[in-house]
Amino acid sequence: MNTLRNKVQLIGNLGNDPEIINLDSGSKLAKFSIATNESYKNAEGEKVTDTQWHNVIAWGKTADIIENYVTKGKEVAIEGKLTTSSWEDKEGIKHYTTEVVCNELLMLGNK
Repeated sequence: MNTLRNKVQLIGNLGNDPEIINLDSGSKLAKFSIATNESYKNAEGEKVTDTQWHNVIAWGKTADIIENYVTKGKEVAIEGKLTTSSWEDKEGIKHYTTEVVCNELLMLGNK
């Protein structure tokens, strides 16, 4: 049950090509966002699609795979954990961002 404490699984489509960052330490980082869609019927019986955007990062070999095979529009399944970081801007206002740190990736759809 411990493995369920902070686990995220999403299936969605990339909104843009991944951003690949090669760090001075030799590590590779991939940053991208995926859209997930949920459909439901509203009170009038009309179909409504709700799209949520999720920021995702991946490191190492997973980032290598993303760099070589994943592009805008591709459907992927990811598994990872949620992380939240914060920073202060020049005016002293604190900002937060939540990302999914991807540790597994499965490419779906057409090749």
